[in-house]
Amino acid sequence: MLANAYGSDVMTDVLSRHRNFGVLEGPVLLFGGPYSNFEATASLFERASLMGITGQRTICTGDVCAYCGNPAETARLVMGSGAHVIAGNCEVSLGERAADCGCGFEDGAACDRFAMEWFRFADEELDDGSRAWMRSLPGIGTFCAYGKRYAVVHGAASAVNRFIWPVMSDSVLCDEIGLIEAALGPVDGVIAGHTGMAFERVVSIGERPVRWINTGAIGLPAHDGDVRTSFAVLTAEGVRFERLDYDHETASAAMRAAGLRAGYDRSLTSGYWPSEDSFPSEMRLGRVA
Repeated sequence: MLANAYGSDVMTDVLSRHRNFGVLEGPVLLFGGPYSNFEATASLFERASLMGITGQRTICTGDVCAYCGNPAETARLVMGSGAHVIAGNCEVSLGERAADCGCGFEDGAACDRFAMEWFRFADEELDDGSRAWMRSLPGIGTFCAYGKRYAVVHGAASAVNRFIWPVMSDSVLCDEIGLIEAALGPVDGVIAGHTGMAFERVVSIGERPVRWINTGAIGLPAHDGDVRTSFAVLTAEGVRFERLDYDHETASAAMRAAGLRAGYDRSLTSGYWPSEDSFPSEMRLGRVA
């Protein structure tokens, strides 16, 4: 696997593929990591409808197809939703028919080994239309809401598969924000995904506060024993994180039916990932699915 995307032209040209999503009026739904979990993705869009949030006010940070059992169905659902979508490393890899997911796991880590199973399955299931859509996605987006300007990336500006964890130093976040602002101008916040962990951090760029908001993932739980998954809603008051109830038993059964038994199927019913070795040490709980 690519432990680090630096040096790979395909995986590092985030800033060269920009799309402006415009001015979004009203609450904006932010989510990432559908991960081929059709049940969770469908439930999210139902939730958005109940909140009166349209597809044009819905933003996905990428990795539509990954761990779970319905990659083709999930891709079609997201494609037809009208949501703005950023290319994650999975879109880059599947769109270009790469050899692996390019997730950025360290060589030999459990998630690195397990990824080969689901990546092969997703690669077999997707059609040419879905791959063409993936190749068309931007690497970074910008939008304005409630008088503030936001950028949207998958992992980071420096590399699509860079993990930005909530425990990282302010300097890491400031460096990433600096790259965005050097290319696209000042922002008030950055929306990101990739880690699967929902969090918000505020750092100072000069004298300006800038928010780094990770949406979490809707396709897998956040390794906290809660089977519900995570998304965020941007409002005039700021960002709020919400949990998503969905039919996780059916999603887990779909994984087993597809032969995906590396452990992520148990994650959907336990609320824990099959391995913690990809997390920073201070975020490990000593629990696995």
